[in-house]
Amino acid sequence: MPHPSSFAEFGLPAPLLRALADAGITTPFPIQAATLPDALAGRDVLGRAQTGSGKTLAFGLALLSALDGGRPRPLRPRALVLVPTRELALQVTEALTPLAKSLGLWCRAVVGGMPFHRQVDGLRRGVDLLIATPGRLSDHVRQGTCVLSDVRHTAIDEADQMADMGFLPQVRAILDLTDRTGQRMLFSATLDGDVDALVRRYLTDPVTHSVAPATASVSTMDHHVLLVSREDKPAVVAEVAARDGRTIMFVRTQRQVDRLAKTLRALGVRAGALHGGKTQGARNRVLGEFRDGGIPVLVATDVAARGIHVDGVSLVVHVDPPADSKDYLHRAGRTARAGESGTVVTMVTHDQQRTVLRLTERAGVRPTRTKVRPGHVELVRITGARPPTGEPVIEREPPAQTRRALRPRPGRDSRFAANRGRARAPRRPARAQSRVA
Repeated sequence: MPHPSSFAEFGLPAPLLRALADAGITTPFPIQAATLPDALAGRDVLGRAQTGSGKTLAFGLALLSALDGGRPRPLRPRALVLVPTRELALQVTEALTPLAKSLGLWCRAVVGGMPFHRQVDGLRRGVDLLIATPGRLSDHVRQGTCVLSDVRHTAIDEADQMADMGFLPQVRAILDLTDRTGQRMLFSATLDGDVDALVRRYLTDPVTHSVAPATASVSTMDHHVLLVSREDKPAVVAEVAARDGRTIMFVRTQRQVDRLAKTLRALGVRAGALHGGKTQGARNRVLGEFRDGGIPVLVATDVAARGIHVDGVSLVVHVDPPADSKDYLHRAGRTARAGESGTVVTMVTHDQQRTVLRLTERAGVRPTRTKVRPGHVELVRITGARPPTGEPVIEREPPAQTRRALRPRPGRDSRFAANRGRARAPRRPARAQSRVA
């Protein structure tokens, strides 16, 4: 039976179809066309698809359609989306909020690194669809600020990454608190090991849809190994970073991220650094600038990059080769998203060749190997490399509200600790504000 070729064929609520059309979304991606009929029918769904394949709308449209017409109770969301990282949670929320509003539904995110009390206020006002990371949601459950017994529709996204990051015990505890008779959907690039155990325990007679292999052998993705000497590598990396187009560069440690981003900015490349050692506000700001084009190069660690779901990334560079084939596939998945084309490049020195060859074989990839030097014609052909301008990029100061947020809070700094017990002087009465018509 052929899959629907337009969202209108799914029988979605009319306001939802209008919101999709207003966003220029009319034709479903394969994962959406495959899973939506069963998801809309209330079946448990198991979707195997790589990142960037359009999974957010695959579960999002089904959840919103199921919620249409109901009302939430305070502190009791009606549907839940679990994701492994803060960045992904915020991106899913951003994608689904306009669609939720078209139906008069409230969609909110609950993630770590953001003010807890604001999240409590939002939960008290009522949430139809809650997007959450397991850690912060567990905190709310423990404190009684979120009750999950009204959740009848649950989606788990990037389940394999959830397993890799050690979140499955929390995921299981959360699922145990939701309505056992409700609908559950799970999406993952791989469906083995711990993920398979999760499926067998929590999904009832699921319909399985697999639209992509669990490798990076996507037809729109080119893989290259660039053989480079240790002496030439810094210059080669700088020339690749200076290319036109959106680029993500991976290194292994947080310190290396900061060092490389600083070096690139000194050479005239607008580069941002992303790693787990930064505040959530700083991470959001860097990702926002990368998405908006303010910075074309993002330097990141594997862990931080798990939440990078940005379209239009045309080049992924393994400045440091990944630790294993899973990390290779995850990094590679930042490009060639949603049918776009992309290139994946691994910088390899002589002593790394054998390790990288085994790693790419396990990932199901046969990269083209090319020996390069700075200015090499093949380096330019493969990556679009060019010499950096050499004019240092001056870092912009964060906005005033961000600077205030980074200041020490009372009770968290020794200067304030001594004043905790002192009585505060009464405040002066506030001046009456003039009303503006």
